[in-house]
Amino acid sequence: MRQAADDIANVPMKKQTKKPLVLAAVMLAMFMAAIEATIVSTAMPVIVGELGGFSLYSWVFSGYLLMNAVTVLIYGKLSDLFGRKPVITFGIIIFLLGSILCGFAQSMGMLILFRVIQGFGAGAVMPIASTIVGDIYTKEERAKIQGYLSSVWGISAITGPALGGLLVEYVSWRYVFWVNIPLGILAIIALWAFLHEDVEKKKHDIDYLGAVLLTISIASFMFILVEGGNNQSWTSLPTLGLLTIGIIAITLFVFQERRAVDPMMPFNLWKERSIFIANMASLTTGIMLIGISSFLPAFVQGVMEQSPIVAGFTLTTMSIGWPIAATVAGRLLLKIGFRTTSLFGGASLIFGSMIFVFMSPDAGPITAATGSFFIGVGMGLTTTSFIVSIQSTVDWKQRGVATAANMFMRNVGNTIGAALLGGILNNQFQRYIHEQETNTEGLTINSANILLNEEERNQLSEGVKQILQDGLTFSLHSVYYVVLGFAIVSLILIALLPKKDTA
Repeated sequence: MRQAADDIANVPMKKQTKKPLVLAAVMLAMFMAAIEATIVSTAMPVIVGELGGFSLYSWVFSGYLLMNAVTVLIYGKLSDLFGRKPVITFGIIIFLLGSILCGFAQSMGMLILFRVIQGFGAGAVMPIASTIVGDIYTKEERAKIQGYLSSVWGISAITGPALGGLLVEYVSWRYVFWVNIPLGILAIIALWAFLHEDVEKKKHDIDYLGAVLLTISIASFMFILVEGGNNQSWTSLPTLGLLTIGIIAITLFVFQERRAVDPMMPFNLWKERSIFIANMASLTTGIMLIGISSFLPAFVQGVMEQSPIVAGFTLTTMSIGWPIAATVAGRLLLKIGFRTTSLFGGASLIFGSMIFVFMSPDAGPITAATGSFFIGVGMGLTTTSFIVSIQSTVDWKQRGVATAANMFMRNVGNTIGAALLGGILNNQFQRYIHEQETNTEGLTINSANILLNEEERNQLSEGVKQILQDGLTFSLHSVYYVVLGFAIVSLILIALLPKKDTA
């Protein structure tokens, strides 16, 4: 009897996960990624003004989003195989390395390359952070906790643009990439100290071929969207060649996923109607989100002639509306279901988009901020509904890849949006300049750089400045019409969600 008692005493106690502290670590990691998005968007007009290359403006976002979109599925799958903690740690380390390098960039080409590295790490942060929450909290608790996670966007929205504007105006834009380094280090320490998970030890088959094929296909389509009609004609040999490569790669990817032992994208998940529609709606809302957050600061600074801090404020309201709506959504889900909650979100996206479509240069930053707020409300209501519903539909072994698949579709939407809308912006701006009969000699797409640098803008003649500002207004309104179109598609998709909730 005593021997048995001694044996029990000698068995090592299983370490318990400290939920509140793990939640704090997860929120810190998410804050690191969230504040990066708001700060960079605010600083981009100044960065382009210093480094030049307005035609490469969208590539700073596209390069980051491409790697983010491609790796999010890989990280989600790896977290199901090897556990959440080591995978998110690796992602944070790569993200921090990319952030450090971005701060030392001397040209737009270098900045784009370092943003690709940053995106390679960022793909692990958001999906695995959300998956960890899905692991340690019950279905009933998740709706409330998702509201807490979404509050991260509100905090980053308030501090990000304001801090970014202050750093840009009084220190240097390079520090906007370095402010998140201590945050990432603290998140890693807290996760390893307080998160304890049991992962089944077994041999794993990782779908590397699927990852390569997906990267090739997305990169090919993205290049066509950005450069088509600008530096490359739509019927040129390089464009048609890339289109062929993209189609072949995506076809082989589908074939590979059907035969892989552990597919990166399990297609059986998509057979669930609610998951399929939620993912497709995430794609369209992702296109909208990048269209507003990437190009609105350029309009506010270049056309409205406001400071970086004011431009940041117009984005801040989006990320304030997002967490408020997400918190409300957590309660609405339990009362009216995820479909009705999502419909309210879809309606808000359309209303916000219409504000941008009808926004004139004389409307002022308050109008821009109002449109951003309603976009944020729509994103908060829809994304929270989608994540809670999906995580409640699958078990632990597929929760990581199911959560990642939804974020993957939103990231693909971001990537397509940055490329497509950036291409439309360049194309329409170039078209407007060419259609002017006077005062356009020597003006190109990159002449828009001048509008984003206050000193150079003030040296322009009134006529040339007016042409450039009218051209930027014309091209950005073309972008906002496309954003409104995707808002309408999003609402239609949401209306197709099953009326019987799975959440």
